[in-house]
Amino acid sequence: MIRLAVRARREDAEIVLAELLELAPDGVEEVEIGQETIEYAVYGAPGELPELPDLNAAVGDTPVEVSSTEVADDWSERWKRFHRPILIEPPRGSPVPALHVRPPWESPSDREGTEEIVIDPGQAFGTGAHATTRLCLELILELAALEDRPGPLLDVGTGSGVLAIVAARLGFAPVLGLDHERESVAAAEENARVNGVEIEVRRFDLRKQALPWLERDADSDPADGLAGSLVVVANLLRPLLLDLARGMPRVPAHLLAGGLLKDQADEVVEAFGEGLGMRERERRERGEWAVVWLTTGEA
Repeated sequence: MIRLAVRARREDAEIVLAELLELAPDGVEEVEIGQETIEYAVYGAPGELPELPDLNAAVGDTPVEVSSTEVADDWSERWKRFHRPILIEPPRGSPVPALHVRPPWESPSDREGTEEIVIDPGQAFGTGAHATTRLCLELILELAALEDRPGPLLDVGTGSGVLAIVAARLGFAPVLGLDHERESVAAAEENARVNGVEIEVRRFDLRKQALPWLERDADSDPADGLAGSLVVVANLLRPLLLDLARGMPRVPAHLLAGGLLKDQADEVVEAFGEGLGMRERERRERGEWAVVWLTTGEA
């Protein structure tokens, strides 16, 4: 088995990750190398990935370091050590449950009243462990606590389906997950089945298609009336979030925008403010990453 690794400066990580996900839509391994460097890695059989000497290259204008190594055939078992369960606490005093998100080989939590969410990290990008996914999960719990009966939720870039699945378990309905990759659609559908929830998953191209439930023509979609109470979750990279801000034809009640480095959050907030009149209600940060909660109501 070949491990192909690409190292980049932290400030360039978003650009490199976006390019790698075009080549490896099932996801990449992310490792922090000190304070200033991020390493992304993909795995493949000999012949699927090149065996390269260590070299310096570029992704567009971004300098990167590329290397490949041969790893033992049991790499997939050792890889499991990097995917540990996470516990997401609910808002203090809220009736919503805590979330225990785990891979299938880990045991359920022994904490009473915790929602168990089982996600296979080998199937698609997004298992709950990444900082922005965890922050999105926290804010979905906050949203669920706002109302006794949560409304519809649209998950743009659903990946493994973890955010859509959690939303469905918390009572959001209907829930629709969108992703450009066939592998992610299949993975999200399978993960939804494993977790016993009903969500719809569709293949979708953000740059070419109008968002379902937000089409301009009121006669084009029987679910059109959902827009007024709709929550949109978009855990994407900055360029796609800016495309979303430019192309969203109607304004949802709430939008969670993730996948951002901290210094990118202001730009995204401004884009949704100028184009859609949305305001920032809350911002959460962990490490270098940020998620913003935008709303049409009072901030």
